Order: sequence, then C-alpha cells, then structure tokens
Amino acid sequence: GPGPSPGLSPGRAIPPMIASLPMYLRDETRPANEALWALIRDALRDHGINAPDNLDHDAPVVATWRRPDLVFGQICSLPYRADFAGDLTLIGSGDYGLSGTKPGAYFSVFLARKDDPRDTPAHFADARFAYNEPGSHSGWCAPWSFARDHGFAFTNTHQTGSHRASAQAVADHTADLCSVDAVTWALIARYDAFAADLRVIAHSAASPGLCFVTAPGNDPMPYRAALSQAIDTLPEPHKSTLLLRGVVPFPESTYTALPLPDPPSMRTNAAKTERKSALS
Repeated sequence: GPGPSPGLSPGRAIPPMIASLPMYLRDETRPANEALWALIRDALRDHGINAPDNLDHDAPVVATWRRPDLVFGQICSLPYRADFAGDLTLIGSGDYGLSGTKPGAYFSVFLARKDDPRDTPAHFADARFAYNEPGSHSGWCAPWSFARDHGFAFTNTHQTGSHRASAQAVADHTADLCSVDAVTWALIARYDAFAADLRVIAHSAASPGLCFVTAPGNDPMPYRAALSQAIDTLPEPHKSTLLLRGVVPFPESTYTALPLPDPPSMRTNAAKTERKSALS
C-alpha cells in the first residue's frame, strides 16, 4: 500500500474520511461540483475540521451514508426518513431558486412527450410510468402521493435506475410518463437533446429538497457555515452551472412527517422479468 503522507510520522495511520456530492452530478457539472467542494473543504479546515482533498465520485451512495467518517454528503428525503433519521446529521437543504416554492424546497415535474395528447397525470394511470428507483422521493414518492391525492394509482411501472434514464425512456417511447425533480429537469433541459421531445404536464407538491449531511455526532453549524461561505464565493460560471443559491436548515421533523410510499406495482415488475427471461 502507499506509504505515510509527508508530515505524518511512520506508523501513524491516516484517518479515513470521505466526501461525496452525487445527487446532481453529471459530466457537465463535475468541474463546478469539484470547485464547490474545494471551497467547502478549505472553509471546513478553517473551522478546524479535517476534510479530504477531493470528492469521491465512485463510492456507492448508500454506503457513504453508513460511514462514520462521512465528512460531507447528500441524501434524498425518502431514504433519510425511511432508514437514516437519527443516523446522520442534517446540515441543510440546498436552495436552487425554484419558482413557486420557499427556499430550500423542491418539487417534481411530470414529463410526457410533446406529441402525447394526454395532459394530466391521471390520464396516465395505466400507461407506462418510468421511475428511477423505489427509494427516491422525487422519482417515486412524490408521484405516488400525487396519484393518491387525486384518486388514482400508477399501475404499470418501469424502473430505470436514474432520473435522466426515466426522462429518456419517455422520449424514446419506452415509457409514457415520468417524474423527476425540478433541478434535475433543469439540467436535462440544458444538456440533453432529447429534452426537446418532452413537456411538463404537472408539478408535485413541494417538500424539503435534497439534504447535505455529515456523520452522526457532528455539530452541523460549522458545516452549514462552510457550505454557505462556499456557495457565496463560488465563481461564475460554476454558480450558474449548479443553480445553487444557498443552504436552508429544516428540522428533522419536516422530513420524517412526509409519508412512506407503497412500493411500485410488483405485478408489472414480475411481468417485466418474465418478458426479459423470454427474450434471453
């Protein structure tokens, strides 16, 4: 393995630690994300908090939430309230300046093809609904809640693995409707050519946005101060790339009060598996 870093006496272990900002990461946003982290890192160090030089872009996201050496990370509100409430320290939700919501909140947009005449999510109750994963608030819980509140359910579900893949599935006619969070949609609309074939037909209810987190037991105040300072001093064009304007703390109860959704229809997933087996 590698030897000790300069300045460490031989035999002294380098403390493990990790920082990850995976939620809106794509090739086009990576340089801006890394510039933001460099500012957060330096501000944390100014507060006397040890922080890794670089973001870890490859660590499995869920695994980072279990690590006691998590310096900085991001989590969606659904896995937080379902499995991690009390096991992570909330720093705050990002404020992306979304119109019609209070700072730090976000909502999902329902995306259909521009040439599809159906104009409300209820018209897609039996259509192919694409979602990234069942543990996503914006991709599954928000549309599940919307459907429940409007007296219907999405019965023909198709799991894609990512918001971008869900949107592309709609554009490619693999699915007919999907729900992605408004920040992701802004990035898709900016960078992906297939976005020209899509339109927003509805918004979900607003909820607290993706949350920045650190390991349990950490005082959130210096982390929030470091993030706020980094956002304020992030130069253009990185600030425009990330759309990030600030950080807003919400109490834990704001997240845990949200419902836990029923899982996507197992009937359609089983049928999908059978079709795959028949084709293999």
